[in-house]
Amino acid sequence: MSFDRHLADIAREFALWTIWRSDAGRWWATRHHPLSAAQREAGCAMTIDADDPEGLREQLRDQESRAGEHEPRAGQAPP
Repeated sequence: MSFDRHLADIAREFALWTIWRSDAGRWWATRHHPLSAAQREAGCAMTIDADDPEGLREQLRDQESRAGEHEPRAGQAPP
């Protein structure tokens, strides 16, 4: 699968994040909204990175799990 296709697929799957690949080849994601105190306490990060697209997906799933009910839905402001 092409680099652009990976980016588009991950961006669709995780709409609350901006996804990109650095010039060094690392995959990154940063949240669209600041973290709430509850999200910080749950171990959420504002920005994450990984070696490859699947590693980034794993980290994004972990972040969603940590955020749980504290995660805003697309189009909503953070709690």
